[in-house]
Amino acid sequence: MKNKIIILLILITADLHAQGTGSNGLSFLKIGFGARNVAMGDLGVTSANDITSVNYNPAIITKIKGNQIFISHNQWIQDATSEMLGVNFGLFGLPFAFSINTTNISGFEIRTKPSLEPDATFDIHYFYTSISTGFLLLENLTFGTTLKFLYENILSDEATGYGIDFGLFYQTNVKGLTTGLSLKNIGAMNELRNKATKLPVDLRFGVGYEFNVEQIKSQITFTSGVQKYLDLDDNHFILGSEIFYDKIFALRFGYMSGYESRGITLGAGLFWNNLNFDYAFAPFAYGLGNAHLISLIYTF
Repeated sequence: MKNKIIILLILITADLHAQGTGSNGLSFLKIGFGARNVAMGDLGVTSANDITSVNYNPAIITKIKGNQIFISHNQWIQDATSEMLGVNFGLFGLPFAFSINTTNISGFEIRTKPSLEPDATFDIHYFYTSISTGFLLLENLTFGTTLKFLYENILSDEATGYGIDFGLFYQTNVKGLTTGLSLKNIGAMNELRNKATKLPVDLRFGVGYEFNVEQIKSQITFTSGVQKYLDLDDNHFILGSEIFYDKIFALRFGYMSGYESRGITLGAGLFWNNLNFDYAFAPFAYGLGNAHLISLIYTF
């Protein structure tokens, strides 16, 4: 009876956090990476212009200017939190990026009988570390890939596995117009007690356009595209925008279709010397709460 209650609690809460994961697990891989990207709708295949691109389209790593250190805190909904760290560097004439993500979902209760207080509580832990690289494939077309080591822990059970991401990024002949394509989370996990968790294979395609408006000393970016988890029937159409004023302050807006409990994202960024501070806000419906993301990037 005790095992049945534990399994039921895990299934109910996992479904709540997954936002429609279907038959997939490891839903922490669906949480956005970097406040700027999340604020712009969390598409990222063209608009991610820094080290956070490794989570969306590793081909963009070839476009990063200088070396960067990235840290982020993500206060997601229903007691889910993520901490992220990334750094990029050059080696053997190629760009590389290393990143770590640790995600914790707390407050799961174990009950063997009706009572005011649970018998015990436990947390669910997820973790991955990754290495990314990219290179010029053809004129104006770059290719990138990311290799991830994955870990999950639920109560006394744990499993490890791997995931591979691929990406293409194309700078068109039209100034400021880019396109991007990525396929993420191709891989496998070891068995978690009796069954292996299935990775959420993620396909994204997007178009981005940025231009300067000298009258208001601003750079404006628009992004649009489609995102789909291949094992699910729904498609998500995404729009994002950013107004970057005088290379100091940015305002961002995004919209995602196809989700029952969320759609709009908002955010802002502040730039000082080589330091970028970004914030994103993602409200959820049905009393699930709101998500808050804070990111810090130092370029050197």
